[in-house]
Amino acid sequence: MITTVQTKTYLNYINGEWVASISNEVEKSLNPADKQAIVGYVQKSTKDDLNLAVEAAKKAKDKWRKLAGSERGEYLYKAAQILEKRIDEIAECATREMGKTFAETKGETARGIAILKYYAGEGMRKVGDVIPSTDSSALMFTTRVPLGVVGVITPWNFPIAIPIWKMAPALVYGNTIVVKPATETAITCAKIMECFEEAGFPAGVVNMVTGPGSVIGQGIADHEDINGITFTGSNGVGKRIGQAALARGAKYQLEMGGKNPVIVAADADLNLAVEAVITGAFRSTGQKCTATSRVIVAAEVYEEFKQLLVKETKGISIGDGLDSGTWMGPCASESQLNTVLSYIEKGVEEGAALLIGGKRAEEGPQANGFYVEPTIFDNCTSDMTIVQEEIFGPVIALLKADSVEEALQLANSVEYGLSASIFTANIKLLLSFVNDMEAGLIRVNAESAGVELQAPFGGMKNSSSHSREQGEAAKEFFTSIKTVFVK
Repeated sequence: MITTVQTKTYLNYINGEWVASISNEVEKSLNPADKQAIVGYVQKSTKDDLNLAVEAAKKAKDKWRKLAGSERGEYLYKAAQILEKRIDEIAECATREMGKTFAETKGETARGIAILKYYAGEGMRKVGDVIPSTDSSALMFTTRVPLGVVGVITPWNFPIAIPIWKMAPALVYGNTIVVKPATETAITCAKIMECFEEAGFPAGVVNMVTGPGSVIGQGIADHEDINGITFTGSNGVGKRIGQAALARGAKYQLEMGGKNPVIVAADADLNLAVEAVITGAFRSTGQKCTATSRVIVAAEVYEEFKQLLVKETKGISIGDGLDSGTWMGPCASESQLNTVLSYIEKGVEEGAALLIGGKRAEEGPQANGFYVEPTIFDNCTSDMTIVQEEIFGPVIALLKADSVEEALQLANSVEYGLSASIFTANIKLLLSFVNDMEAGLIRVNAESAGVELQAPFGGMKNSSSHSREQGEAAKEFFTSIKTVFVK
């Protein structure tokens, strides 16, 4: 049962208490489906607020890390149970703040619950190995120790799953955290913090500070008492954070952009490929780092695939994500809408042929929202801006390939390497794609978006700092190895 989110002011969560920013300033969170609807207000924090949160996390870290891993896991499991009870409320809040459909945000909340339960179990798994020594009378082994205080900087496109898949491993491996969510979805993050508070996490272990990225995000990167930083967001911001962390010797993890290709081979099941491309490109209004944005099609089936794709795209319903008949919601903000429209204009200017969409949707109830039509471009070449740069919107660039070699060359011809997909029944082609595709996530006969929570996730080239999130791989970032020699 969906309930109405009340318009209220949400506070920072520091040292186990909800507190207003020292600035006494707030920012409003707008519903992108109706810009006249205010979801609520969040704190416009200062570096002084951040310092208080870091101080609390630093004070709590020794006691927290000395708990048994199973004890830390119990806190995560309790948080999962509480989140499960509030799944509809939190999913609705995420839809109101970010815009994607309620079905998508409810699925994302369910994923957050599963992530918490998965990492709750990590507290009982091994943390080291016994290594043979050349000294027969000695024992040598490794163990893992937490980094200390971890700064968590999260984006608006997955306001539930991404904060949780960063916070859960950081916590179970013994770190304390300060999370800075995107302002656009800070209320959703506050509701997640409420679940952690109700689960009884000790004061200072989990902290949240909201505010501008230029102040709080950069402050986390620069803070001498923050030992590790995990970031998901744009390339420009990520690189600045990485440089700041490197300058002071902090560990950092960056997950950034993607320009993800799908190759449709001549032997592909075209109906399956069309369905996956539409879902990969247009779900969440294309606002996924793993979204499909380039579709490279074998020349033999190019025209047939194009016609099927356009036909199916015409059936997409656009509207408020809380309406049951909506398939695609609005862009998350007016700024993001304008970015998408500017890329569409650039595509037309550079000679790409607009097959469908390309305009702001603003009739009837859509007039007050940040809606854009699902858009497909034909006659695209690899040097076009819409083929090279991440748009983060519902825009597909179609490219034709005369050979497998050309398709792979086109797929690899961008600065990103996050995810990639191919549709084929040819084992030789499949293996060539797996071996030669420069991407961290490879999918076969499936959409480019999506990875299971127990599997490593991350990109190559400019898509990441080459570390991996999720699954057991998370411990590589959130811990350091300690080698022990006992004589």
